[in-house]
Amino acid sequence: MPTGTVRETHFVVGDWQAVAFTAAPADRARAEAGVAAAYASAGLAAPERYVWVPSPARAAVAAAVLAGGSEALEAAGLGDLVDRARADLGDGEAGGSVLTEVRTRPWEAERAAAYSEQGPEQWPRTWAETGGLLWSQVQALVARVRGAIGEQALGRPAENRRETPQQDAAESLLRAATLDAVLGQHDAPWLALFESLGRLDGPLAGLAEVARSAGWWWPYERLAILTERPSELHRDEPGRLHRGDGPALAYPDGFALHAWRGMPIPHDFVASLAGLTPDRISSEQNAELRRVMLEIFGYDRYLAETGARPLHRDETGVLWSIDLPGDEPVVMVEVVNSTPEPDGTHRTYYLRVPPGTRTARAGVAWTFGVDEDEYRPEKQT
Repeated sequence: MPTGTVRETHFVVGDWQAVAFTAAPADRARAEAGVAAAYASAGLAAPERYVWVPSPARAAVAAAVLAGGSEALEAAGLGDLVDRARADLGDGEAGGSVLTEVRTRPWEAERAAAYSEQGPEQWPRTWAETGGLLWSQVQALVARVRGAIGEQALGRPAENRRETPQQDAAESLLRAATLDAVLGQHDAPWLALFESLGRLDGPLAGLAEVARSAGWWWPYERLAILTERPSELHRDEPGRLHRGDGPALAYPDGFALHAWRGMPIPHDFVASLAGLTPDRISSEQNAELRRVMLEIFGYDRYLAETGARPLHRDETGVLWSIDLPGDEPVVMVEVVNSTPEPDGTHRTYYLRVPPGTRTARAGVAWTFGVDEDEYRPEKQT
């Protein structure tokens, strides 16, 4: 069982959530001390040099160079990134990767011991109450960063690219380099679990210290490459990357991700939507971008300007459907908030529901997580 109370576990998870999504400069001295402690726990001497770079994208190129990938990167037209990586690394020797000794081996040992202590029934419950609360959001972010690091090899936006074999090879090399990293702040889900079980005072203490202080990092025998944390991070209420007027995630060197409610979008996509019309929305070939257009344009406005007719109407609201070429229909239920606004008006909401919804009542019920027959509100809000 976890060593703390439920309230203590709640605070542990909250603390690690803050670590995972912070956008503050790294505490370099504290991070380097954590690296030295992690090496010591693994029975290794501290690295002779600490190289700081502004983003995991830049660090991954350096790691790929150390792995012998310079020629492949240069063949893909990435000679400028290789030159910058060599300048970052300097003239000293790095030695081989010690990821296994520093992170993988002690991590697996602590996880195995925790599982043995918890048992097969309690283990999933403990995970669900700790790291599981952070896992999906953090992993989605990590996957996006890894993908964008690989796309450096393409040299242009993904939607316009035509890869060459050399670019494919370079992209694979850069993605592989990210697998040699310790995720720093993005190891938060597992560290929340370990702390809730009282397991951060031993072999994982150094790793936890780096996670609280820096971004991703790469450990080598004589060198550690550490990265800054994001300088900007914007998320919507469910925790997805989201921003309409700039990058949703950005690092100090300009490496950035643009997203709308978690969906990747081109960096200039939202700005390009000035003067958006229903015709432009319907002519967009990319179904996901078309949905973003609809959200920005406004479902109610689109319905009005296209002369859409409701599928169903009852006391709970109005069910609408928007047919889109090459895509499933967008089905929404229109509801009016019974609680008045400060000015006395009643706000109308449009709620997305599954495409197979046939009645307004079924749509409203779905938003509450119940079947239509089970939806019996005592008071409509």
